[in-house]
Amino acid sequence: MVINCIIIEDEPLAMERTNNFVRKVPFLNLLKTFDNGIEATAFIKTEKVDLIFLDIQMDGFTGIQLLESLNHRPEVIITTAFDQYALKGFDLNVSDYLLKPFAFERFMQAVTKVYDKLTVANKQPDKQVIFVKTEYRLEKINLADLLFVEGMRDYRCLHLTGDKRVMTPQTFGELAQELPPSQFCRVHKSYMVALNKIDHIERDRIRIKEQLIPISDTFKDVFYKRIK
Repeated sequence: MVINCIIIEDEPLAMERTNNFVRKVPFLNLLKTFDNGIEATAFIKTEKVDLIFLDIQMDGFTGIQLLESLNHRPEVIITTAFDQYALKGFDLNVSDYLLKPFAFERFMQAVTKVYDKLTVANKQPDKQVIFVKTEYRLEKINLADLLFVEGMRDYRCLHLTGDKRVMTPQTFGELAQELPPSQFCRVHKSYMVALNKIDHIERDRIRIKEQLIPISDTFKDVFYKRIK
């Protein structure tokens, strides 16, 4: 299992330290780093993020404010130099709390806890159907019919077998919360694909039926690990 993570940290040295630790762990895939919570919040709401390494005391928008603004919250490991935030962090049900400067052994203990939790969650039976919002109703989608999802400005288009299409205002991040990660993978900022519907892959492009779907550098590593 690969855990997609981001780091939110406004101290350069602390950012470098956490970044180095993340890159030592084979099951962590670093999607992006942020030095402020506002840009990170927008990213979390549109991308599939499994884990956040989150500094608390940042200018303008604190880590606590970020957590309280999220409807669908990934796993969170707080990284801070101030132990007074520990109780608040656990009130917000974070996975762990690392007091700077933390050692790699303590870092591994925290990320292993998250890995074990997510591994158990992923062993739950996969869904067969989901319901997505349209303009007037909740549309039932049989996942066996879903080929891929395409971003179209403010909407996502679900391409189904039989040339059927369903438009929804739900973001990729919101859809990723519903779709089983064992069956679907984000491959581009504008595309998510059903892995068992791929006909072939050539030169970083996926063929599903008549559609050619690009694989972007951002999602390339995770995608190829998933199909190994």
